Parts: sequence; C-alpha cells; structure tokens
Amino acid sequence: MKNFTLEAVCRACGGKWTGPAPTNTELTAVTTDSRAVTPGCLFAAIPGERVDGHDFIASALEKGAACALARRLPAGVTGNVILVPDTVAALQSAAAYYRAQFDIPVLGITGSVGKTTAKEMTASVLAQRCRVHKTAGNFNNDLGVPITLFGLDDTHEAAVVEMGVSHPGDMLRLAEMVRPTMALYTVIGHAHLEFLKSREGILAEKSVMNQYLPDNGIVLCNGDDDLLSAMACPQRKLTFGLSGRCEVRAEDIRQTPDGGTDCTISAPGRSIPVHISAYGEHMVYAALEGAAVGIALGLSDEEIIRGIAAYTPVGRRARRVETGKFTVIDDCYNANPTSTASALRSLAGAEGRRVCILGDMLELGEEAEKLHFETGALARGLGVELVLTTGPLSREIARGAGQEEHWFPDRAALCAALPGLLRSGDTVLVKASHSMRFEEITSAIEAL
Repeated sequence: MKNFTLEAVCRACGGKWTGPAPTNTELTAVTTDSRAVTPGCLFAAIPGERVDGHDFIASALEKGAACALARRLPAGVTGNVILVPDTVAALQSAAAYYRAQFDIPVLGITGSVGKTTAKEMTASVLAQRCRVHKTAGNFNNDLGVPITLFGLDDTHEAAVVEMGVSHPGDMLRLAEMVRPTMALYTVIGHAHLEFLKSREGILAEKSVMNQYLPDNGIVLCNGDDDLLSAMACPQRKLTFGLSGRCEVRAEDIRQTPDGGTDCTISAPGRSIPVHISAYGEHMVYAALEGAAVGIALGLSDEEIIRGIAAYTPVGRRARRVETGKFTVIDDCYNANPTSTASALRSLAGAEGRRVCILGDMLELGEEAEKLHFETGALARGLGVELVLTTGPLSREIARGAGQEEHWFPDRAALCAALPGLLRSGDTVLVKASHSMRFEEITSAIEAL
C-alpha cells in the first residue's frame, strides 16, 4: 500500500480511536475477511446476514492486524479499534481518501452484461504499455470496490475498476470512491429490473458515473445500444460497435479453427487486425472495448493487437470445451436476457446441430415471464434445433421455443435425459443465472 496510517483512516472516516498503538502506524493492507488477515492490515468488521465480522475482531488482532474498524467494541477486546457508526460507510470513506492519493488513469466499467470480460480485456490491452491494477474477480459492489482501491500502490500506472449496481443510489456511492478519469459502458440490457424497473432506469443509475468524471474525461460506450448512443455527456464521447455509425468498429468477423475469432478493428485513420482467443459476438465487443480504451489513451496498433491476443476467458464465461463428442459453450456464470440473446446469436453461427440448455434468469421483476418467453422465441427464430430448460421461469422459455416437452422439473431430471437427447457433433450452449448451478449440467455433458 501507499503510505496510509491509522491516523489517516480516522481522519477519513471520522472514527474514534481506541487502543495502545501509535496512530502513525502504517497499514499493509485492508480486508473484510478475517481469514485473509495479514500482519499490519486493517480488518473492517462488517455485519452480514449470516455472520458478523465483529465476532472475529479478537482473532484478527491476534493474527497481527494493526487495527479493526468496527461499530462496537466487543467484550474483552483491548487492541486497536477505530469506532464508527457504520463500518461499510467508513470503509468507503477511507477508500475514497486513499484513491485520492493516486494521479493515474482510472477506468470505471459498468453495464448490464460483460463488465468482467471488459475489465479483463481492457486491462490486458493497457498492460502492454504500463503496470495495471484491476478488480479481482467480480469484486464490483459496495464492499468489493473499496477493497479493489486499497490494492493500489506506487508501482501502478493505471487502474481498471469494475462497478456493478442493482439498486438506486449504488453508483453514487461507488463513483464517489473511484473518481474515474474514464467511463466505459458495455450495454444497457434487461438486468436488475426488480429494483431499477426499466432500461431507462438502469441507464439513469449507471450514468451517474459521468458526474464524477473530470471535464477532460472520456466516456466510451456501445454505439449499437440505442440508449447509450443517445446518452448526452459533457465529456468527450467515443463509441464502439458493429454499426457504421460507431467510431471504433469491427469488420470482417470470422471464426478461426482454434475456436477463436479474427476481425479488423477500424477507427479514424487506423485498421487493426486482431485475434481473439474466444468465439462469440460478446467477445468481439470485448475486443472493441479494449481497442477503444487503447486508442483513447494513445496506445499503438501493435500494443492493442498484443493486448487483445493475450486475453484469456475467465471462470465459466463462454468457456469452450471440446469433449470429443460435443462442443460445449460453458457460460454458467450468469445470465440475463441481453447476455443470453448474445450467446444465442453466437450459437446460431456454430457448426453442427445447435443445442441450448437454459435456466431461470433472476431479478427481472414484473417482466420476468415475458422476457423468458421472448428468449425462447429468439432461440426458435435463430434456428436452434434443441432447447432444453429447467427452472420455474424457464417454462416460459420452453413455451417461446415451442419445445415444452423439453422442460424438466429439476437439474437431475435434465441430466438424466441428456444421453438420449444429445448427438455426437452437437454444439451445446449451457447458460443460466449462477444460483441455478448449471455447472452440474456441464459436468454431466463432459462425462458422456
């Protein structure tokens, strides 16, 4: 960490100091996980639904934590504690204070889908020029963002921060901490409708980030998205996409024998041939995002080419698996109507019989049944030959696809039916919200 003392934490969050250690003690790290405590760190005690971090203050201090940030002083604790009314708010205030010490490009990434892929791709491109700090995993919420910011140190020359929102007011809290110099919007789709009500509501919440950009900041957005292309902002705006109106666009898109994608990225005065190590429409957009950031920050064509080529898929995000019998597109990490539509369009271009296995998409509010039905209808319209579904909402996908006989009451029933339904040579997309645990279905296919 950059110089960050206990005194600075107290000043940043307005906390009350209690303990024997000198307040000029410098911290080595910040964590909210008592299992990750290291000597010299600050342990923030967060009260959760299942566990309360305050119950672990004593053990954190015993492990060598320099101090704990807490709402109350547990009985018997005599070590260094900063007392605050709200540990989450205090952690965020401290993160904002710490972030302000760095005068480097900071890219904030938001959108309904594709944030983590965009984060990985843009960081890969920027890493060809400088040392980049990026969000670990998908630590993109009110606790993950401050932990990300505390990971900055003097060696970093740029930062890429993923920012996820699901409720009104979320972006305000995140942007106050991150203070990005650049904002990237992937797409405004149907996600978190339960709380943000409409695509317009999603845009209104996410675009709060623009208010925290400097006057010379840059807004990069998907020009193929109707709401983003119409979004007004006082900063410079750079659009990317597939349509001719986008300033940075992909042309001559083609699948390669290794399961990747080749395309040419065109921008004013530039033509950049790139190879992406994954297949699908969403990966082309990720490459465009990486190129747009690189162009905005003055990277060369060669640096952009190397950065895009160096990207590798993370987790269960469009992971391509060749089993010997089937080609499986394992996209079990998450799902909403926008990301599922993109995955289905990519599947439609695959060789062999096209099969999709879909499950419930959550947090869609009153439009849930309608959006599931439309997803099934899209699969039918794209010519996907076999649509298998499970989950209560996914009955509507089956209805929309005209394949109600292929709806199953649970994962076990669906897995049991796979040997009689799949054929050698099939390309199989497996996609659902993470809580549906569709990785079990992927494993069942791999075992056939």
